[in-house]
Amino acid sequence: MKFLVDAQLPKRLCDLLISKGFDAIHTLHLPKGNLTSDGELIEIADSGNRIIITKDGDFLDNYLLHGSPKKLLLVTTGNVSNNVLIDLFERYYDQITSQLNSNSVVELSSSEILVHF
Repeated sequence: MKFLVDAQLPKRLCDLLISKGFDAIHTLHLPKGNLTSDGELIEIADSGNRIIITKDGDFLDNYLLHGSPKKLLLVTTGNVSNNVLIDLFERYYDQITSQLNSNSVVELSSSEILVHF
């Protein structure tokens, strides 16, 4: 699995995914950094078979309208500390990866994993 972590999420999340053996990049790694547009992120993700991890609901709208990005992990935890966010990813790691293997849109809330498509 390959991931693209969006700007509003911490680089630590990217580091966690790498430590678990995944290919992960953060928007900070891109030439335009956190200024990379949503359209460019979708293009990078789709052309590189990456799953976008984001808090930005516009990506879900784009998926519903255009079927792109091909895979999306939407984080709907609200404003939580980076430590809480990392703990949630650690707690739900197996469920997240399992659901992303067979579904296009998965949501991580503060208390559960939801599968949309």
